[in-house]
Amino acid sequence: MLYPARFEPEDGGYNVSFRDIPEAITCGDDYNDAIEMARDALLTSMDFYFEDHRKVPMPSQAQEGEVLVELPASVFAKVLLLNEMIEQNISNVELAKRIDVKPQEVQRITNLGHSTKIDTIARAISALGKQFELRVV
Repeated sequence: MLYPARFEPEDGGYNVSFRDIPEAITCGDDYNDAIEMARDALLTSMDFYFEDHRKVPMPSQAQEGEVLVELPASVFAKVLLLNEMIEQNISNVELAKRIDVKPQEVQRITNLGHSTKIDTIARAISALGKQFELRVV
């Protein structure tokens, strides 16, 4: 998942912002530092959506002058799960029933700080009536 970011030069460094994820704002001392800070800000901002149980906006097409910043695939998979749960108004308890686990396990699945096997996320998405696909393009 690649999010477009605007890198604005300022005092030898860069200010970075994301149109789709307004919570992700950062800066860097130089371009390489700004890239690393942008990745961190994007990842950190996902916590806000998960904590507030809000849908994460999907990335839009990059506009001229924007740089694409990657969200880790493991986080992307959890974003897709969260968004589908919200779309269908499915609670952690209901999802736990559907995949036959304790509600605490679903809390771990939807926790960005917890490593979750991709098969587990795929099973949860399948329980929501959707199919999880991985592709190389």
